[in-house]
Amino acid sequence: QVQLVESGGGSVQAGGSLRLSCADSGYTYSRKIMGWFRQPPGKEREGVAAIYIGGGGTVYADSVKGRFTISQDNAKNTMYLQMNKLKPEDTAMYYCAADSRLSSWFDALSVDSYNYWGQGTQVTVSS
Repeated sequence: QVQLVESGGGSVQAGGSLRLSCADSGYTYSRKIMGWFRQPPGKEREGVAAIYIGGGGTVYADSVKGRFTISQDNAKNTMYLQMNKLKPEDTAMYYCAADSRLSSWFDALSVDSYNYWGQGTQVTVSS
């Protein structure tokens, strides 16, 4: 059974940094892609960043390019999201996701490209 567990969320002032972690403890499938998504209150879930497990290629939403960095540690079955220069509009519940299908670059930030999801970790950025 796949189990994704996020950690590292919290409250920070604008301009600050946080690092989210996603531990994949139910490694019974072949992950091809993992991603970070966020859902602000009252809004739809949106893709933030994705990483291809095999080659390490990454995809970012325009809103976070240059500020967020996605990475992976395969030995620990853990994915990270380093978030710098945080803005109030980054406030949201952040979710990690994974799938055994190899999505195209175009679909890498689509909710529909992922079957496995964590429970989320809250990030709050104050101005």
